[in-house]
Order: sequence, then C-alpha cells, then structure tokens
Amino acid sequence: MKVLDYKQGILNMDGLIKKAGILIEALPYIQKLYGKTVVIKYGGNAMINEDLKNSVMEDITLLKYVGVNPIIVHGGGPDITKALQTYNVESKFINGLRVTDAQTIEVAQMVLVGKTNKEIVSRLNCKGGKAIGLCGIDGGLIECEKYKTVVDGEETDIGYVGKITNINSKVLQHIAQDEYIPVVAPIGVGKDGQSYNINADTVAGAIASALKAEKLMLLTDVPGIKTSGDSDDVIFEINKDEIYELIDTGVINGGMIPKVLGCIEALDAGVNRVHIIDGRIPHCILLEIFTNTGIGTMITNK
Repeated sequence: MKVLDYKQGILNMDGLIKKAGILIEALPYIQKLYGKTVVIKYGGNAMINEDLKNSVMEDITLLKYVGVNPIIVHGGGPDITKALQTYNVESKFINGLRVTDAQTIEVAQMVLVGKTNKEIVSRLNCKGGKAIGLCGIDGGLIECEKYKTVVDGEETDIGYVGKITNINSKVLQHIAQDEYIPVVAPIGVGKDGQSYNINADTVAGAIASALKAEKLMLLTDVPGIKTSGDSDDVIFEINKDEIYELIDTGVINGGMIPKVLGCIEALDAGVNRVHIIDGRIPHCILLEIFTNTGIGTMITNK
C-alpha cells in the first residue's frame, strides 16, 4: 500500500497544474501533426554534446509515440575530418563543400554509414524508438550525379560530390508510416553505382520536398534568423518575400544565405513549414513545434 501525504500534495499542486498546462498547450499541435511527416536535419553541436544528443533522441522518440512520423537526416563533417586525419589526409573545402577524392569518399561513406548513422540508430533504440539506418544507396533512395561548383565564373570539379536527381520516396514512406524511424546518411548513388557525398541540408530539403512533408526542421548552432547582424532578437516567423528583402539588405549573409534559399526551395516544392532552430538548446524540437512561441525561426510561403 502506498499512502500520499495530502498536505504535501497540496503544496506541490501548483507545480503539477503547470505541468498539465504544458501538456494542454501541446495538444492542438499534436492533433495537427498526427500522421504527418516531419523531416529533421540533425547536425551541429547537438551531435557533439552528450546531453544534447540525449535530448534530441528523446524528442524524436516522443514525436513518434504521439503519432508524428519523423525522418532524420544527419551530417557528420567533424567525424569525417577526424577520420581523414588518421590517414594524414587534409580536408579541403570549396564554396562550403568538401573536396572529395576517391579516398575521401571511401572514408566519408565508412564514417557516415558505418559509424555516425549506427550510433544515432542505437541511441534512438535505447530511448524506446525503432530506428532503421539508411543511406542513399539503399533501395536507390538518393539518386545523384556529379556536382560541379562555380569558382571565378568557371565550373570546377570537386570530386565525388553529388547533385540529387531523384528521391525514391516510396522507401521512406513505407518505413516512416509504419512504426519505424528512418535515419538517413547523406550518401547518394550514381547510375553506375558510384557513391557520392552530399550536403546534409540539401538531402533533408530534397527528402522533405519529395514527401511533401508537413515540416522541415534544421538544427543549427545559431538561434535562428536575427533582425540584424548586431542584434540578439530572433525573428519568430517570416515569409519568402521577407527573406529575399533581408538578403538584399545584407541582414541575411554568409552561410545563412544558402540555408534559407534551400528552405525556400522546400516550400516551393510543397513543404508546409520550415524551421531553423538552435540545436544547442535542450529539447529544442519539442519547444519549437509544441509551444505557442517556439524558439527559432519559422519560414512560411505567405
């Protein structure tokens, strides 16, 4: 028999009621997202810090248990760089993309598919999820061709870096709409079977577009889109036209430009909402989509 101290229970009641209020606040968002697909690009500091790793895995597992269909696309640049260092191979980047020769693509595939992907799958499974690790080679999930970047007005070959030509969405639909959580490594495959390294943001956007996902969420190491370069104020909601205005005025600059343009491409392809959120905040996914205020920037069509 267990007995509750009634007086102590009364003292704790306010805290319990506040917890109930948090759950009720989440209710309409859970109802709206039930049965919908949410693509999450997992990267940045949330892949490095142990506490943040755990909170992200808990968030994703909870999403699945309340009826949302999360699909995870992960990066792994630091792991690749560290592995290359053991082979005394210097990492080179052009326009933000890793120059990927034959040895580098071999190491990148080994790290992303064999190490990083399986670690995420294992962590999700430990939280009670049923995760399945995939890469673009599996079932022809991510078909691609060689991508050439432009340097000083000329096309430049940067090796085995892929440009996505097709996403085999059926593979992901079958898995995500069942009881499983797909975890996708950003390795694509060419018509000749050659593997290609692809930017994880690009893969997440392409998958969200192919599936007409309800949401695309990008976990970053920034709070979101700021109102100006020297401000700490983060824009809560913004539409495509306003994004272009901020680019023209220089408020959005540097590495944030390709990220937001990728978000706009996803919206144009049918994704309902795109979120840029700070992966350094514990439980950032739940805070963004299950609370009234959110914690990052939501980008909409209008």
